[in-house]
Amino acid sequence: MIRTTLPNGLLVLLKEIHTAPLISSWVWYRVGSRDEAPGLSGISHWVEHMQFKGTPRFPAEVLDKAIARVGGVWNAFTYLDWTTYFETMPADKIDLALQLEADRMVNSIFDPQEVFSERTVIISEREGSENQPLFLLGEAIQKTAFRAHPYQHEVIGNLADLQSISREDLYNHYRSYYVPNNAVLAVAGDFETAVMFEAISAAFAPIQAGEMPPRIDIEEPPPVGEQSLTVEGPGETCYIQIAYRAPTAAETDFDHLTAVDSLLAGPSNLNMFSAGLSNKTSRLYQALVEKELAVAIHGSLGTTIDPYLYTFTITVHPSRKPEEVLAAFDDEVSRLHETTASPAEIERAIKQAQALFAYGSENITNQAFWLGHAEMFASYTWFENYLARLSELTPAGLRTTAQTYLQPQNRVVGVYQPTGEGS
Repeated sequence: MIRTTLPNGLLVLLKEIHTAPLISSWVWYRVGSRDEAPGLSGISHWVEHMQFKGTPRFPAEVLDKAIARVGGVWNAFTYLDWTTYFETMPADKIDLALQLEADRMVNSIFDPQEVFSERTVIISEREGSENQPLFLLGEAIQKTAFRAHPYQHEVIGNLADLQSISREDLYNHYRSYYVPNNAVLAVAGDFETAVMFEAISAAFAPIQAGEMPPRIDIEEPPPVGEQSLTVEGPGETCYIQIAYRAPTAAETDFDHLTAVDSLLAGPSNLNMFSAGLSNKTSRLYQALVEKELAVAIHGSLGTTIDPYLYTFTITVHPSRKPEEVLAAFDDEVSRLHETTASPAEIERAIKQAQALFAYGSENITNQAFWLGHAEMFASYTWFENYLARLSELTPAGLRTTAQTYLQPQNRVVGVYQPTGEGS
């Protein structure tokens, strides 16, 4: 892997992979919902949408056709700490992706009519999500878990903010954060490094560095004790979510918690763009699903800059009450607190976490993803050493981590109670 920085501050990461005639290019911007001031929630996601509305050089109506015509794929995503854009192209067509991303780093139009139109699209997206029980429950838990930190709101934003954000707000956000010295360009695939670097320099080096964008530096106070909430809504299925405050991805405890996650609920996929594994050997599956207390159980642990949440989502069995499901869940967590798991069980959990991580890193697009993604919360070294770090974990370390983080005073418990209407 080659790591270098252009004079304008753009960090460039290159990794040659000569297994297929493909190249995947990702541009990562250090901006997400974590960077949104009160009244502007959802603005990072909205700016991402506007990046597909064209520049004078690449009008909106030709962008998708230009990529598809040469057999490429492209997309973009906004999350808590970052926004990213990628293209995976035939190796001899990657210059189109580089030219496109360099151009829309500085020349996106933000046409007022397109802003008006996209407001309707995003509000409709938000309203569609509100028909989903787990969105309503998850949003309520986020707002309860974070009283001060911007992690308290969903990436899509609050409806009131989406109705009031202006074209000027969007454009100013774009100009503040979409600067080369706030970005990472990660490219993996079938290329020669010297040739690729020359193409990248030609496309991106002329762009002027900007001022480093403002950061919202708010430290969330410690939890004040266990908090519970109930959300009522249409449907016939009851859900439970238990969200514990979790460490940042760069902390040593995060590695231990990934193994705890694998043991309890089956490993979370740290690459959100690839598939998961069966969790039928996990303790909670055996205790809840096999005993017909729940229909499904899974855990969710993600990589973030600041402490976020480790969340369990349980689909309650129709014949059961949430109270008895939660009691069985707590019994399993207590068992992990009180008794060190056997070496064989720990080995299986770690191997499952390692396997899922490897599966989410194997193709060219995923290799390029990890090049840039690891830089959003740590560095590429974090990715390179992750499997080795898991191999060094001990049963005692996992038990201590569970005792530290999986405590009632460190969590929010939410129940979605269906009304039976509009299912």
